[in-house]
Amino acid sequence: MNILVKSYAHFGLMMRKTFLYFGPFCLATTALAQQAHPDLILFNGKIFTSVVARPYVEALAIRGERIVATGDTKTIQAMAGPKTNAIDLHGGTAIPGINDAHHHFQLGPPEVDVDLHTPDPSWAQVKDGIAAAIAKNPPNSLIVVTIGLQVFEDTSIDRDALDQIAPHNPVSLETFTGHGQILNSAGLRFYNISNNQSDPMGGRFERDAKGRLTGTLREYAIMNIARAAADRLPNSAAIVQLRQQLDEEARYGVTSIQELSITMAPSRAVSLLETIPTQIRVRVVRMPGTTPAGRDIEEGRNVPAHPANLITVSGSKWLADGVGIEGTFTPRGAWKLPAQPPFDSLFTNLPLEFPKGEYRAMLQESIKHNDQLLLHVSGNLSVATVLDAIDASGGKSVWGARRLRFEHGDGIFPDQFARIKQDGIIVVQNPVHLAPFGPPGVVAFEKAQPLKSLLAAGIPLALGSDAPTNPYLDIMFAANPGNRPSEAITREQAVIAYTLTSAYAEFQEKEKGTIQPGKLADIAVLSQDIFTVPAEDLPKTVSVLTLVGGKIVYKAKAANSDGGL
Repeated sequence: MNILVKSYAHFGLMMRKTFLYFGPFCLATTALAQQAHPDLILFNGKIFTSVVARPYVEALAIRGERIVATGDTKTIQAMAGPKTNAIDLHGGTAIPGINDAHHHFQLGPPEVDVDLHTPDPSWAQVKDGIAAAIAKNPPNSLIVVTIGLQVFEDTSIDRDALDQIAPHNPVSLETFTGHGQILNSAGLRFYNISNNQSDPMGGRFERDAKGRLTGTLREYAIMNIARAAADRLPNSAAIVQLRQQLDEEARYGVTSIQELSITMAPSRAVSLLETIPTQIRVRVVRMPGTTPAGRDIEEGRNVPAHPANLITVSGSKWLADGVGIEGTFTPRGAWKLPAQPPFDSLFTNLPLEFPKGEYRAMLQESIKHNDQLLLHVSGNLSVATVLDAIDASGGKSVWGARRLRFEHGDGIFPDQFARIKQDGIIVVQNPVHLAPFGPPGVVAFEKAQPLKSLLAAGIPLALGSDAPTNPYLDIMFAANPGNRPSEAITREQAVIAYTLTSAYAEFQEKEKGTIQPGKLADIAVLSQDIFTVPAEDLPKTVSVLTLVGGKIVYKAKAANSDGGL
């Protein structure tokens, strides 16, 4: 824990001491490394290590799958032998490989995505988009439109309204959070939802006064049908989809993903990843669905923890609540945004997903299986409920080393920081949630969506995408949060959260997350200096060279093949 706290709290001090610390361990390791030539060296670079004592080095050496030395260019070049591959970075920036701590593979049937170029389209825009998509695509194509509150809060927009526009094509209106969905009649048939469908625990198929399905789905009802639809996808098609996403990860310099597996049971995820095979590290986290009888607590229990070299299976994730925008199960139209900031009530009053007894049961299951527990926690009530359940199940003495995770943590308020720290809880935030909210120039929240204050309290902060991959967009929002500018963290702190602390969040900080001797050589050489470019240019960043265990898994076409980049 100390190394994580120091990584953030003392970053200003360590920046002033760059290149001044050459600890005995590093010297001893370098001396040992010189006994045999490295396989690969990178030199003439600006290499950010995520190591407190020595945040930047010029060069590094790799033998096999691990880093054997770091230091200045002259020292590392002197280690090279006749068979050493030497790559000149020409001043380029390198970082530890990005570890996406909150990742979701997109897997499912073919669909037509209607892009309305706004996260909150009007009903008129939605209707026009659906009509145009039907006209341009084969009959019965699945039409998907992302909607915001304008449409979701209008209860007149239901299956019948959609049927008037699309009597034959299945249509799915999906809120940008993924926690609300509206289907037309063909969509209900497409997902095999019958009118007598029972609500699963933690989910809802909404009905009108006569008991007829309105087409609106909430929470675990959505997760269950997404899994069922993905299960119908042939493995050959699933492999194509997953390979494309894995290739994109490598292109961004992502070397590890922690896959919260909504669309695949762990057994299928492992089978597909082995078949591809994956070239980056994938941790598959169980994310089971629910039935009317309760949570599926057995899914994936029989899958080996280490089924392949780059694949692990561990941890279980549950939704503790919904999202502040949609109010978990609050009826459409009843959950209103406050008229003026601060908007903290969106998180203060967010209802729970399950009866309170289920949270105590989740904790007991985690202890029984010695399995890390990950909880989607957006609202303040869910934070308080889980903290109380932790106290009732042993508190710090039981949970201090188990590294329970709060995914998102938007509703964590300052009066809970001390309890979260003492219980050893890790907060995994998704910076895309921090995009500006409310009128331009308005600080939307006073207590919600903490970043900087979590670090100041000594709480480990990791980052994950929870969205299409672009870690540098996430770093931009973490360093420039539109909702609470006072909670901005530095770009260096954001990279540490995306590397070292993300590794800590999966008990792997001794293996990866920093560039230092003995660690796995998971490294991304970037197309620009993410620590100095204008903030608006950060999302343009890609990797020009991605290494996983010392092996090149991605090299940009513009990169030279003769030992330079």
